[in-house]
Amino acid sequence: MTIEITSEMKKLINNALSDKYPCIVGTSSLDGLPNVSYKGSVMVFSSTELAFWERARKGGFAQLIDNPHIVVMYRNTELKKSWRFYGEVTIYDSGEIRDKVMKKTVQAELDRDPDKLGVAVVITLTKITTLGGEIVQEVSR
Repeated sequence: MTIEITSEMKKLINNALSDKYPCIVGTSSLDGLPNVSYKGSVMVFSSTELAFWERARKGGFAQLIDNPHIVVMYRNTELKKSWRFYGEVTIYDSGEIRDKVMKKTVQAELDRDPDKLGVAVVITLTKITTLGGEIVQEVSR
């Protein structure tokens, strides 16, 4: 099976911040130290990828340098919709991909990075589950 982000997922994730249900990103250091943080800039980048604008370059981002595995959680309690998106990141600190992610980033997040010093983090998805752990989609290995 391959990953194919649905139109419903795309709509909800791309509007998560304005809907007041921002995504939560989970990372881990190589020695297993976990980190979670809200990311208002999470977006659907392609049918198989999520992305976000990383302006702080601290905490979880620092962990991604050594350990590219990541989980993104979306949960909208009003609509009773929720998913976990698992994958591996590629970081773009310059170039066309960085520019594309920045262009798609919600203005509220870009306003917090007035000098545009952030980087693009693109997540190639390997699995999507419910919050209960049921596999919705997974890349065949």
